[in-house]
Amino acid sequence: QVQLVESGGGLVQPGGSLRLSCIGYGFTLDYYAIGWVRQAPGKEREGVSCVYVSGDSTTYADSVKGRFTISRDSGKNTVYLQMDSLKPEDTAVYYCAAAPSCAVAMQFGEYDYWGQGTHVTVSS
Repeated sequence: QVQLVESGGGLVQPGGSLRLSCIGYGFTLDYYAIGWVRQAPGKEREGVSCVYVSGDSTTYADSVKGRFTISRDSGKNTVYLQMDSLKPEDTAVYYCAAAPSCAVAMQFGEYDYWGQGTHVTVSS
C-alpha cells in the first residue's frame, strides 16, 4: 500500500525553526518528484517547495525562498523540509506529495499521492 506520512509539525515562535519529515511506504520516493504543499485556514493550497527526481534540483515558492530547504535521504526513503526564520503567515497544514515532475506539480498542483498533513503554527 502506497503511503506518505508527515511528521515534525508543532507550535513555534516567530523566528524559530522546524524540520518536517515525509516518509514513503510501499514505494521508493527517489522515483518521484516530492513536493511540500501547505494550506492555511481560509486560503487556497500553495506549493511551497519541490525536489526533482534527480535530487540535485529544487524549487521554492517566492514566499519561502531563502528560509526553507528541501532535501532527500534516499537511505531512509525520506524527504525533509527545513523551515527557518518562521513567520506567523507560515501557519498552515503542510502536506508532502509525490508527482512525476516538479514543474507540473508546482504549477498545477497535480500530484499522484498525498500524505495526511502535519500542522505548523507560528505564534508568540
